[in-house]
Amino acid sequence: MDQTSQTHSAIRSDTHGKFIWCELMTTDTDAGGRFYAEVVGWKVREMQMPGMSYYLFGMGEGDNCPGVGGMMNFPPELEGKIPPNWTGYVAVDDVDATARQFSELGGRIQREPEDIPEIGRFAVVADPHGAVICIMTPIPPKDPPPELAPNAAGNVGWHELYAGDGEEAFSFYETVFGWTLSRAVDMGPMGTYRVFAHAGQDIGGMMTRPPGVPVACWVYYFNIDAIDAAVGRIEAAGGKVANGPMEVPGGSFVVQATDPQGAFFCLVAPKR
Repeated sequence: MDQTSQTHSAIRSDTHGKFIWCELMTTDTDAGGRFYAEVVGWKVREMQMPGMSYYLFGMGEGDNCPGVGGMMNFPPELEGKIPPNWTGYVAVDDVDATARQFSELGGRIQREPEDIPEIGRFAVVADPHGAVICIMTPIPPKDPPPELAPNAAGNVGWHELYAGDGEEAFSFYETVFGWTLSRAVDMGPMGTYRVFAHAGQDIGGMMTRPPGVPVACWVYYFNIDAIDAAVGRIEAAGGKVANGPMEVPGGSFVVQATDPQGAFFCLVAPKR
């Protein structure tokens, strides 16, 4: 890192660079809610927001159960322009400054920073290879629900980037989010898989996208108890398995799939 990056790193909070939310934008929230409740086990609860309906995915009962993500219908300006998709939110100390940094380092601002009343300030950005992600400076809630453990069922267990160039992407995110390299795994012809960490905890990996992945993108893995039973639930609920089940380094099992509306998602489990 250059001297400027080191200076920014020295004054960052412990939450800068932490994934804090995962959001589904879809064409049918009713169908999406039923699908993920069946496949992952989430409870779906509607949250009224000005001018729109927003749905929370959580684990457990009650209004203050741990939330892991949200869901919304496409806003009119995006309807029909992009497919249903999952997007992650990363906490940053200053949304406006981080958005500018994305742009200055070769990425772009997809949606300028704006406030969500009582929630926080956010922006939609893309890295230099086009992978889209959201950044947010959240407003601390007055009565926060308990957080799920990283490996708890229903939580987002892994964040994965199929990058235009894995080495360049890691350098970029190391600079803007302060992520550190945990280990690099040689995958032969598929290149290097870089596991990255936040605050000393492994939270995801990145690699140069394989030929079968048409664009640079982020994908998200949701924790479940066992992979084979989950495959059955995906298919029974109208989803389609794209890859797997397969074992990955470390002994976990994963499957990649699309939901009935076409959003790509992944599941990870400690056993078949």
